[in-house]
Amino acid sequence: MDLRQLEYFHSVAKLSSITRTAEQTYVSQSTVTVAIQKLEEELGVVLLDRSQKQLSLTKEGKAFDNKITDVLSLLQDAVAEIQSYREFQKGSLKFGVPPMLGPFLLPKILEGFTKRYPGLELSTIEDGSFNLRQLLEKGELDLGIVLYQPSPLLEMLFISKEQFMVCLPPTHPLASCPTISLDQLRDDPFIMFKESTYVRKVILEDCQEYGFSPKILLSSNQLETMRRLVAKGSGVCFLIEGIARKSEGLVAIPLKNPLYIEFGLAWKKDRYLSLATQAFIRFITELLGQPSFTSEKS
Repeated sequence: MDLRQLEYFHSVAKLSSITRTAEQTYVSQSTVTVAIQKLEEELGVVLLDRSQKQLSLTKEGKAFDNKITDVLSLLQDAVAEIQSYREFQKGSLKFGVPPMLGPFLLPKILEGFTKRYPGLELSTIEDGSFNLRQLLEKGELDLGIVLYQPSPLLEMLFISKEQFMVCLPPTHPLASCPTISLDQLRDDPFIMFKESTYVRKVILEDCQEYGFSPKILLSSNQLETMRRLVAKGSGVCFLIEGIARKSEGLVAIPLKNPLYIEFGLAWKKDRYLSLATQAFIRFITELLGQPSFTSEKS
């Protein structure tokens, strides 16, 4: 019995296909078939039910797969840990951030992290929280700042709670109001983030509660474009307070019924955290560990 036999069998158990296992492991189908047959001979039991069109596990096969799953996971973690010592000096990380935060956070992150760890390559993407969560769950991102919500697939570290503000041009009739109800904006064009963002979802849901669907002038993830359009009087937008109050040419007013968002730093659960990833988590928590992480440090 060798490691390859266990890996091939575990893959077939997961995919229910020798063909797909062969494709993913870059070997021939016969290699996978022979390896599993030898494994069955050594164990003296049948692991796969081959009587149907689609492969399935026998009772013995299910029991064996349950046992080796933890073994293979521990082995992969051991290999990853050893590799991480080498890669810590020269490795790469993929990090995602929502477009509302990107313009403020990414310059600080890229400058600070690369200065502290010059051997590590950090690649970043901006996307809505919902899309970032999917990428994290698929293992296509190492870390991301997303909506802080429980997930069976993600580990989550709380970062901050932020309030949404209505952003208006100074000439808007409601610009001097202490608070604004969404109902008062039913005739205003909305400039919004794209569909994959949490802020768009909650704003549109609240508008429906007031019995209207807003006219959406623009859907964009370009924060600067949105702010310039609002400043020119083309419409209104919704930003978190720390960013809204730093936006020149805009008036930021809280909603009458306040809306909040909680941000968290997330990574895939049960995934080995390399030394580089651990270093990045420490760096992010240091950088964002303030009452409002969108405020400037003195």
